[in-house]
Amino acid sequence: MQSPTDIPLSRTDLKTMDGPELEAFAESVGEPRFRGRQLFMWLYEKGATSFEEMTDLPAGLRERLDEIAEIGTITEVRQQTARDQTVKSLFELPSGRHIEAVLIPDLDEDGKAKRLTVCVSSQVGCAMGCHFCATGLMGFHENLTAGQIIDQVRYMDTLARERFGRGITNVVYMGMGEPLQNYANVVKSTRLITEGLGLAPKRITVSTVGLARRIRQLADEDAPFGLAISLHAPTDAQRSAIMPVNRSEKTDLVALEGAVKHYHAKTGKRVTYEYCMFDGINDGEADARNLADVARWAPCKVNLIMYNPVEGVAFSPTSEPRLNRFIRVLVGEGVRVTVRRSRGQDIDAACGQLAVQA
Repeated sequence: MQSPTDIPLSRTDLKTMDGPELEAFAESVGEPRFRGRQLFMWLYEKGATSFEEMTDLPAGLRERLDEIAEIGTITEVRQQTARDQTVKSLFELPSGRHIEAVLIPDLDEDGKAKRLTVCVSSQVGCAMGCHFCATGLMGFHENLTAGQIIDQVRYMDTLARERFGRGITNVVYMGMGEPLQNYANVVKSTRLITEGLGLAPKRITVSTVGLARRIRQLADEDAPFGLAISLHAPTDAQRSAIMPVNRSEKTDLVALEGAVKHYHAKTGKRVTYEYCMFDGINDGEADARNLADVARWAPCKVNLIMYNPVEGVAFSPTSEPRLNRFIRVLVGEGVRVTVRRSRGQDIDAACGQLAVQA
C-alpha cells in the first residue's frame, strides 16, 4: 500500500491557460504577475516545451515550476503529403489518443503559396454522427485543450515556413470534432492564436453543425472570428435524414434561422454556409431554390463542397452537370456562391475524411 508521500501529485498544465490565467497562477505561487506574462510569451509566442528554455525566469522558479507544473504537448507520429502538396499530420495527445490536422496550400502558377490554411481538430472524434462524415463514425472521446489546439497551428506554421517559405495565413476549425461543443477551449484558443501567433481574427473561421444556443452566445460575446455553418441540406426533412443534430427543436432549421438572424443583428457579420453536394440527395434545382431561401435569412456566402468519399458510407459526389445547374439557380436567385474542390483526397485529408483509431 502506498503512503501519501508515495502518490505522485498532479501538476498544473500551463498550456490550458491564457494570459490572465497565467498571471493569476504566478500570483498563486508567490510570484509577481509579470511572471505570468513571461510564461505567456514563452508558451505561445516562442513555443517553449520546457521550463529550462525560459532563460529570463530565475533558476529557482524554473526548478519549482518543474515540480508543480507541466507544459502539455502533442507529438507528431505520422505525416503524409498529397499530390497537391496538402499535408496531413497525425498527433498523439497526452491521453494516448490521436487527432489529425491538415495544412492546405493554395499555390500560384509558379508554385508559390498565395494562401496557407491550417485545418485544426477540436475534439477526438465527434458526437454529432453526421452520416457522411468519417469523424462522426468514430463517436466522441475527448475535448482538446486550448493548448492542444494551438499546438496544431504552431506545428503547421513551422512546417509551412520550411516547405513554402512563409507562415500560415488562415486557420479553420473544420477538422475532427464539433468546435462549439468544446466552446470554452475553442474560443480561448482563437485568442491565443491571435495574441501568441499574431494572426488577425478575420483569418480564423470556426465551423459548426448549427448549435443554435452557442451561435447566439458567440454573437452576445462579440466573437471576432468568422463563423461557418455546416448546412448540407435546405429543408428539415432532408437535413434530419443525414444530420441527427437537426432532429431536435433546439437545433433544427427554425432554431438555426433565429440564431443566424441574431448573430447578424448583433455582429453585423455575414456567415458562410458549407454545403456538401451529394448525388441525388441535395443537388437538384428545387434544392437550390430552397437553399436560396435559407441564404435570405441574413447576408451570407454559400460554399459548395465537392463530397469526398468515405469508406463504408453510401454517399457519392454530385456530377459536374448537376453542380453547374445548381450554381446557375443559386446565382439566378442572387446568392453569393463559391465552390471548394477536394484537396488532399488521396491521403484522406479532405473535408469529412479525417478519422483515426481513438
